[in-house]
Amino acid sequence: MGWNWVSIGAGLLTLLGGAKSSPSLVERIWNGTEYGCKCYLGDDCWPGIDSWAGLNSTVDGNLAITIPPGASCHNTLEGPLGSLSTYDAAACANSMAMFANESWTVENPAAALWTYFTNDTCRPTLDPSEPCTLGNYGPYVILAKTKTHIKAGVDFARENNLRLIIRNTGHDFIGRSTGWGSLVVNTHSFQDIEFIAEYSGPGDYHSQAVTIGAGVQGRALLTRAHDQEPPVAVLTGECPTVGVAGGLIQGGGHGPLTPTYGMVADTALSFDVITAAGEFLTANADENPDLFWALKGGGPSAFAVVLSVTMKTFPEQASAGTVIEINSTHTTDPEVFWEGVRIFHKYSNRIVEAGLYAYFELSELRLHVKPIVGFMKEVAETTSTLQPLFDEFKANGIPYSKYEKYYPSLFDLYIDLFEDEAAGTSALTGGWMFTHQDVEENNDGIVEAFRTVISPRDDLNSQGFIIGHLWDAGHSTPVSNSATHPRFRNSTDFAIVALPVPIGATLAQKEDLQDVLTNIQDAAMKKAGPNGCAYVNEGDPTQPNWQEHFWGSEYPKLLEIRKKWDPNGVFYAVATPGTEDWEVIEYGTRLCRKL
Repeated sequence: MGWNWVSIGAGLLTLLGGAKSSPSLVERIWNGTEYGCKCYLGDDCWPGIDSWAGLNSTVDGNLAITIPPGASCHNTLEGPLGSLSTYDAAACANSMAMFANESWTVENPAAALWTYFTNDTCRPTLDPSEPCTLGNYGPYVILAKTKTHIKAGVDFARENNLRLIIRNTGHDFIGRSTGWGSLVVNTHSFQDIEFIAEYSGPGDYHSQAVTIGAGVQGRALLTRAHDQEPPVAVLTGECPTVGVAGGLIQGGGHGPLTPTYGMVADTALSFDVITAAGEFLTANADENPDLFWALKGGGPSAFAVVLSVTMKTFPEQASAGTVIEINSTHTTDPEVFWEGVRIFHKYSNRIVEAGLYAYFELSELRLHVKPIVGFMKEVAETTSTLQPLFDEFKANGIPYSKYEKYYPSLFDLYIDLFEDEAAGTSALTGGWMFTHQDVEENNDGIVEAFRTVISPRDDLNSQGFIIGHLWDAGHSTPVSNSATHPRFRNSTDFAIVALPVPIGATLAQKEDLQDVLTNIQDAAMKKAGPNGCAYVNEGDPTQPNWQEHFWGSEYPKLLEIRKKWDPNGVFYAVATPGTEDWEVIEYGTRLCRKL
């Protein structure tokens, strides 16, 4: 929900304005340490009313006030911009019904898929008298319709030293789509899709491709690809609402076609971007090749704002899908269940060595493997790969159910078997990748780490959960052409770790749960998989040595490129190259650099 800037009364605008001054960092002291901070409402440097009006004019009236998605259920929104009456019974009913819906969340201009990093201070409620504050949402959002709108936002943030958030779909687990006191630029309206019969750009690739705008999501792209004559396939994430050209490809990206074509970033051919200096540039193998390489997995919102990307496409192929279930309808014996998990994961190397992909969810007494994907394979081929797994289940008395089906295209499989994720979850996120060697040498230890994730402490029994992905990015692409961690070329299982956070948790509770995630759950995963690594889009941004865990030997080069293209820190996304000296202080609010 966003309200147009010009619809807010003059009295409130007075609250929004400040005195115009130099865009230098604002000096502050926090816990005895000196910082230079971005400029925030209340600082002398905060742009005045005329400046915001000028920005609104430059973006053709598309500057809006951020209203949290749940605000319609509250009488008022109390925040840094003053008090607004927000209650609307019909809109509240819709918010209550749709708050967990991914697509609905995406269409809210500044909303985040998982809500922990918004500070959860304005959720839908049946009691309109409950307080509602802006939390960590940025007060302003530019609903960009043209590339000049995005440039205006980048220029305004740079010239006024504002924290800048680039928000595409808000499909974000670790707080990169939100930021207290920030100016948000929403790129979701960039929905152009153009298929290319033969790519004629630089490099040695001269086959079919597609150019997509920054806001295009996975399912929409795959639908258009399937409608081509003949149909084509594109490497996207498994979730339908992920913005392909946004954080997905800039973080590396993995999906059902990773075993066949590598990471999503490996398929990028060219980017059109806006730099921190406000320049429109093309980055590809010939033009700005260092920036091109960094944009392919070097970190989201770190090097430039992506306007569009051109990617390889591939011939569509028939595929086989398999679903495996072990849950409380099969057994309520925890030891039987975990033996089933151990056997399943024991065969994960065999699965990825056959070029298969698998997505699974693991929680207390629930192993939900849906689906295992055999691209370009018949059901008989995938069954042959999986039969030793089924035989061992039977030999050990593990009850389970399975389902196998042939599909005339990967798209048909995708629509039938991949499930939408839920929005509105308040949780902390970590994760770790296990290599072939890790599984071969220590599968039992990995499964023990899974058990630790699910029940990390006596008072958190059965609270954690895992979202696993079996794929080998090096199966058909053993040599990376992107900035992704080299260890992904020996991957078997990338597992997301999640720990829910109660709504209304105190600061002490949040700090405690973060400690559990980092030092109990993720620590167990790392110990079990010493040859693995972490994934920047789905990992713990607070973990020690995140540079090595996210990028390995690629990091020094990425840091050098970041200093070249954004030396002053116009862009910021937590735990991305060049952010070592930046910190969010004062209880998760001000973004500052240590002096």
